[in-house]
Amino acid sequence: MGRITEDLIRRNAEHNDCVIFSLEELSLHQQEIERLEHIDKWCRDLKILYLQNNLIGKIENVSKLKKLEYLNLALNNIERIENLEGCEWLTKLDLTVNFIGELSSVKTLTHNIHLKELFLMGNPCADFEGYRQFVVVTLQQLKWLDGKEIERSERIQALQNYAAVEQQVREQEKAYCLRRAKEKEEAQRKLEEENKSEDKKKSSPGFDGRWYTDIHTACSSAMENQDHLQVPETQEQHNTKTSDEIEDDLAFWNKPSLFTPESRLETLRHVEKQRKAQDKLSEKKKNVKPPRKLITEDGKALNVNEAKLDFSLKDDEKRNQIILDLAVYRYMDTSLIEVDVQPTYVRVMVKGKPFQLALSTEVQPDSSSAKRSQTTGHLLICMPKVGEIITGCQRTPMTVKTTSDSNKKQTNSSRPRIERLEVDPSKHSCPDVSTIVQEKRHKPKKMESQPQVEPSEEDPDFDDNPEVPPLI
Repeated sequence: MGRITEDLIRRNAEHNDCVIFSLEELSLHQQEIERLEHIDKWCRDLKILYLQNNLIGKIENVSKLKKLEYLNLALNNIERIENLEGCEWLTKLDLTVNFIGELSSVKTLTHNIHLKELFLMGNPCADFEGYRQFVVVTLQQLKWLDGKEIERSERIQALQNYAAVEQQVREQEKAYCLRRAKEKEEAQRKLEEENKSEDKKKSSPGFDGRWYTDIHTACSSAMENQDHLQVPETQEQHNTKTSDEIEDDLAFWNKPSLFTPESRLETLRHVEKQRKAQDKLSEKKKNVKPPRKLITEDGKALNVNEAKLDFSLKDDEKRNQIILDLAVYRYMDTSLIEVDVQPTYVRVMVKGKPFQLALSTEVQPDSSSAKRSQTTGHLLICMPKVGEIITGCQRTPMTVKTTSDSNKKQTNSSRPRIERLEVDPSKHSCPDVSTIVQEKRHKPKKMESQPQVEPSEEDPDFDDNPEVPPLI
């Protein structure tokens, strides 16, 4: 059953930015509300109030709504018009399809001098003989009754026959009140019988019709039948339950009943009971859902993104590591994140939802690190690869000889090869100047980090020319 709460009013006050104290129009139809409450304290400035198609049994707690102009209470369980004297600016009142049998209660509306329209069709009082004449004479300020305009001639004629009409209405009203008293007693008796039957069902034996007084016996029989109670039989049990519920449902809807406030409440309770049973069945189905599979039977990790987070995987060759950037929610607490790095995959649990990614190369879990950005909330996981030693951004040289050989080969490859002619050194006493300049031009840069290695005469590329001065 529904109730009028502050949260309900705020959700229906979106057009007023969810502010309720200055609210002028409120719609609370089809909310299964049984009682009018709190509106006169929270929404004093209301001008239009829609409460149709609920279960309201009494008009109350609206007398402080001085600015109220239109009140819609159609399709409710109201049996009497009352407590509307304080609504000074009430112009239109809709009480269509209720259970108003006390037609004399319309006299309480004589204080609402601004009331122009009234709807009472669909009520038991609308079937009384002389109903329209009685209302037209009682409420002189009315201009429209049940959507039909009240003409001056109709009012004059009703005034002439008012004494006889009033006596006739009083008799019909008294007969209706006696019939309603019997209907209430019958409804109360049925409700007590239903409560007793429900209590008997709760105290009835087990599902197999036997009483279990010995706990050990019951446990042993349950253990013996454990192999047979598998998923197919549980489904059969659910099917039998649903078939029983269908039979009860058909019996309820085929049962004849009177159109009374009690029958409306009984129908609503039956529908609510079915809804709760359906919710329980759906919860059981949700609980039976198998857990998500993260690793196959052969040990292969699967790629899973149940949290539906954006991510990027980068292979940093410069630092020889793999970097995973996971876009975790910015304002989520870090305690809700669990990181697990394995040699072949990485797993992150975000609020219990797994994110798993298989890696192409093997990484070092012990040397991995996970950091979270304080601005974006992203999770950064750095995972060094296995097999190489990393020192800064440069790899460590193996030996000095290999480094010098590589530098020498690089120097020889950059220097253009010079072809020399064989001449008699006795005929030319002066040295070759062009050779000296050429050697100086391609002189390699001096590297402090590498030791100087003097070339040996056994090197085939070594050319010793005594006329060439030594290099500085």
